[in-house]
Amino acid sequence: MNLDTVTNLFDTYRMAPWRIQRQWIVNFLLAVVSLAMVAALYLDVTARAAIAGREIQNLTYQMAVVNQTNADLETRLASLTSASVMEQRAQSLGYRPLTTDEIEYLAVPGYVRSQPDILAATPQPGLSAPTIPPEYTQSLLEWFDLAFQSLGETQ
Repeated sequence: MNLDTVTNLFDTYRMAPWRIQRQWIVNFLLAVVSLAMVAALYLDVTARAAIAGREIQNLTYQMAVVNQTNADLETRLASLTSASVMEQRAQSLGYRPLTTDEIEYLAVPGYVRSQPDILAATPQPGLSAPTIPPEYTQSLLEWFDLAFQSLGETQ
């Protein structure tokens, strides 16, 4: 390359300053589009998280409502099955308390009343209680007493 060619290139380049401006504008627009894409992605993730949080709040509220309804129904059932209400309902249906003269006991042949399970261990024949060596049943005072007695005998 000679000097004329280089000078010609610089002159040509100087005559078209819009090329530099176009490069700057394209780079700037590329940066703006990139930032817009990142912002849109961030906005999408944030919106999804907010929607999920709101759904969790709604489900928590529904759980609280269902728990309250369940507690109300349990309270109503307890009041309907209380002894006084059941007695009133039985009397309204024509039932009355029995007297001791009206009670009849029936003996059922072959019926054996079940015995309660006894949880205590029953001693088995042939087995003796474990013995504990005297060293483990001796108190500290008894040990001191024996030690002093043995000292007195050795002197």
